[in-house]
Amino acid sequence: MNTFRNLVRADRNFNILAVLTLAVVVTMVAVLGDRFLSGSNMQSMATQIAEFGLLALAMGLAMLTGGIDLSIVAAAVLSAIVCAKFLSGDILTITDSNSGLVMGVAILAALVTGVLCGLLNGLLIAKFSIPPILATLGTFILFTGVGMVITNGQSVAVALPAFANIGIATFASIPMIFLIMCVAFAGLAFFLKYTRNGRRIFLYGENSVALRFSGARNERLILVTYAVIGLLVGIAAIIMTSRVNSARVGFGDSYLLQAILVVVLAGFDPYGGRGRVGSLFLSLFMLQSLQSAFTIMRLDPYMKTFIWGAMLLTVMVANHILNQQSAKRPVAALPPQAVPKARENVGVQK
Repeated sequence: MNTFRNLVRADRNFNILAVLTLAVVVTMVAVLGDRFLSGSNMQSMATQIAEFGLLALAMGLAMLTGGIDLSIVAAAVLSAIVCAKFLSGDILTITDSNSGLVMGVAILAALVTGVLCGLLNGLLIAKFSIPPILATLGTFILFTGVGMVITNGQSVAVALPAFANIGIATFASIPMIFLIMCVAFAGLAFFLKYTRNGRRIFLYGENSVALRFSGARNERLILVTYAVIGLLVGIAAIIMTSRVNSARVGFGDSYLLQAILVVVLAGFDPYGGRGRVGSLFLSLFMLQSLQSAFTIMRLDPYMKTFIWGAMLLTVMVANHILNQQSAKRPVAALPPQAVPKARENVGVQK
């Protein structure tokens, strides 16, 4: 019994989330039966979750720094439009001999556009000290406007059928885009846990002033963080374009609210410094299970938006109450030998 209690106390948010996810899956199986567990539904879930999962991962990284990125969907759509422009033949003439080269250039263009969008956000936040919510709200409008100017509000169709293979290819019946998302999750988890910049992101979210006085270069850290966010957005844009074979302004508008919901549900602190990639993956799976169940039950799209909004508010209030209860508990002091180790982990100068 004591072992179970210690396990629960070790990471309360993760354990609560695991129990909630299990409850959701059991309920869906009981209500929908084979329609939920069917192979086609599982494959459909894995396909739909890929681009959204990458956007949620980008949002989670922004929240670790104590910020938020409201421009992730607009940046992804702009990157997708740039990618689709190359694939439509508007910029480069497509022939049988250069189709592979055009695909490579289009993918590179999407990644570069995503990173540039992220760097612009990082520049506004780090160099001009604009609060993240205002900086990314401004770039959200900017990226949407640039997309409208490029496309005149029209959809850009992809003229290379082979590009759609990225969205439909499978490995051992598992969609490749889902595996790409899993690799991105694993890569970011490694970056946050085993690299100095990764650990400093947590400390920046916890106390950016203390990190600055330790000798760390906060501006560069924010630029690197938002460049990584832009890279994730660029990968999401490539998947988005390959899945729908086109790109247009307004695609994926609902992703922003859902990405925030997934991150908050995963226990990420909106003030920064706390959050786990593993919890984010679990939260993503739970939300996608609900999304899939709503689709099977043919729930009204407006009702879905209402449910996501109600869930977000409920989770935020519950997190606030749990955090208040945790704050009232006495905190054990770190043993003397743990202090030098903690300083070493974040690269603090003595």
